[in-house]
Amino acid sequence: MPLVPEAVRQTRRDTAMALTGRAVPPDSVFGGTVLLVVSELVTNAVRHAARRSPTADVTLAVGEGELAVGVADRDPRLPDLSPGAPGAGLRTVAGLVAGYGGSLTVERPARGPGKVVVARFRLPEGMGPYGGRCTGGDGP
Repeated sequence: MPLVPEAVRQTRRDTAMALTGRAVPPDSVFGGTVLLVVSELVTNAVRHAARRSPTADVTLAVGEGELAVGVADRDPRLPDLSPGAPGAGLRTVAGLVAGYGGSLTVERPARGPGKVVVARFRLPEGMGPYGGRCTGGDGP
């Protein structure tokens, strides 16, 4: 997707549809949290990476009791995820993800320059295919 302000809104719509297809209601508290996290990660990419990376990829995967969202861009600069680092948005994301027993990480892609910011959530009981105990999907 092009890293332009409209990307945030479009990604949120696309993610809501993808959640529905994976038995995670986007209008649930958990679904709303995932949408907020995706919106914040894409907003950060638009604000901080667009000059060096005009495009980014967003992935969503549901696996063994876990949901992962990744935002990959080609900007090699890594955000500082340490507790005292500047950036209220990433601190908020880290807190939301931790509230579901998950983690926020920054990884290098398998090929090429850049980074992937990955938010991993534990699926709440009863969500996702097979009640939160599913496998499958492409993603981070």
